[in-house]
Amino acid sequence: MMNKPTQQLKVPATYMRGGTSKGVFFRLQDLPEACQQPGEARDKLLLRVIGSPDPYGKQIDGMGGATSSTSKTVILSKSSKADHDVDYLFGQVSIDKAFVDWSGNCGNLSSAVGSFAVASGLVDPARVPQNGTCVVRIWQANIGKTIIAHVPITDGLVQEAGDFELDGVTFPAAEVQLEFLDPADEGEDGASGSMFPTGNLVDDLEVPGVGTLKATLINAGIPTIFVNADSIGYTGCELQDDINSDPKALAMFETIRAHGAVKMGLIKHVDEAAKRQHTPKVAFVAPPKTYTSSSGKVVEAQGIDLLVRAMSMGKLHHAMMGTAAVAIGTAAAVPGTLVNLAAGGDQSETQREAVRFGHPSGTLRVGAQAAMENGQWTVKKAIMSRSARVLMEGFVRVPSDTF
Repeated sequence: MMNKPTQQLKVPATYMRGGTSKGVFFRLQDLPEACQQPGEARDKLLLRVIGSPDPYGKQIDGMGGATSSTSKTVILSKSSKADHDVDYLFGQVSIDKAFVDWSGNCGNLSSAVGSFAVASGLVDPARVPQNGTCVVRIWQANIGKTIIAHVPITDGLVQEAGDFELDGVTFPAAEVQLEFLDPADEGEDGASGSMFPTGNLVDDLEVPGVGTLKATLINAGIPTIFVNADSIGYTGCELQDDINSDPKALAMFETIRAHGAVKMGLIKHVDEAAKRQHTPKVAFVAPPKTYTSSSGKVVEAQGIDLLVRAMSMGKLHHAMMGTAAVAIGTAAAVPGTLVNLAAGGDQSETQREAVRFGHPSGTLRVGAQAAMENGQWTVKKAIMSRSARVLMEGFVRVPSDTF
């Protein structure tokens, strides 16, 4: 029997908060050679870095934080695409299973990509002003999309401190504006090229054991299944414990997700959903109501357009995924979707170009402009503001026999 190696590998890494998520960021060139290509070695490395799979569900022996928002990895490199600065690859690491999901983007961590790219030398120094805003052109490699990050620069360095407040994040920081370009066009993830893959704004989704639900199935930002809160016994004011402590509710949402994924054409059979945990998302919507957020702050009904709660990796998200916010903003801009109707529908000749929604931690505003072209709805851009900050940098260590 061979003795196990006694030394650990040191891999350069940065631990960052982006929006309401945290993740471990790597430059592709800094990964061990065997992990610089997609495959088993890379997945094993990222699983060990984060501390998965963990049957205890705590990720004590890794960098993960035991939630979908904190079990994330990012790999960045100088872009191979014309007119882009950096290629961005996102890996959502399962907590209790030996699985890294590469099927979608993380909108929250997208806000940290530009900052990391500038600080780590992946952006041409000639494009970084001494003071002002650096426009970082990001190629989102998971889904084949362009994201533009507007990164504040002071004295030639990324500015992280500021007074921008984001519900779901305790402390203020510098604002980073993100533009998600053509978020509903066909990307490289195999999703349908149509914003509404079934061709309908609202579908009848048959879910065994649940019933037939009205659902808006949309591919914008990330494939998302929207249902009405009252159709599944909720008000839209729920906080995490209301759902995450209820195994029957979690099983119901996973059943909805699996059958919605089949109807969207993302998988062929519901059994495949277990291997595609990151996408699609499931969210439920309701008209505005006053509620108390998870921080104890009262969110007044008159200050929001609608309520949205979203599931991520099998649990209710503590705030809102950035990609799902793109889906919310896009769906709100299209008259007749469940999201648009929950926000009161279109009450004028001008279309809704921005929406503020209530989530468990507070509110978020997202803008999107939708238009009908050749008989199909399209959206050219969705815009939202987040913030980002380096929490720690140096090396992560993993046992040398990890991969």
